[in-house]
Amino acid sequence: MFTGLIQAQGIIYPQGSDRFQINIPPSQASAILKELVIGDSIAVDGVCLTVEQVLSEGFVATASSETLERTNLGHRSESSGYVNLEPSLKVGAKLGGHFVMGHVDGVGRLLQSVPSDRSWEITFAPLTGASQQWHQTIAPYLIPKGSIAVNGISLTIADCDPEGSWFQCAVIPLTYQETNLSSLREGDWVNLESDILGKYVEKLLNYRSRDDNDISCSFLAEHGYL
Repeated sequence: MFTGLIQAQGIIYPQGSDRFQINIPPSQASAILKELVIGDSIAVDGVCLTVEQVLSEGFVATASSETLERTNLGHRSESSGYVNLEPSLKVGAKLGGHFVMGHVDGVGRLLQSVPSDRSWEITFAPLTGASQQWHQTIAPYLIPKGSIAVNGISLTIADCDPEGSWFQCAVIPLTYQETNLSSLREGDWVNLESDILGKYVEKLLNYRSRDDNDISCSFLAEHGYL
């Protein structure tokens, strides 16, 4: 489990079709490498990967075929690029963002990024020709003031349309500068993970008990979900 608070940026180098080496600049390396060991989980642009090899300058991990299909990792070329990095949450540590599992639901694209006086207003939308997948895995969980992970970054949804065909986040300068949001260009792909709490609520609302009665709002309120 992660929080969506990025600890460092690394440079990713594909080593074949499913293996990646992530190098971390010396100025940021201690935040990731100080306690990193083989078998640890680490979020790479929001994708939970297992560390297979620890290097002096970074680490190596392999992505499964499903991960490659569902995320932007499968579309990395031989050229490198910046990725956001976060080690897994320790028991008892502060939860400063929101619950992020590292299980990406789908891919979107940067629609536009507009600077304002106090933030960057960044809008995301489905990939061209992939709106059906977006409306199945992303749109149902888009609500104003709700949480979403974009490339592993815990962001608050500032605005979205009723159909969930786009959403916008207001990003403070610190987050913009310390993550790869600052290097994105219009059309670039981003990994998206919807809020896990919203998924559980949806599951409960759609659940049918053995006597075929719906779980009611009063039942959810009684058990702390509303």
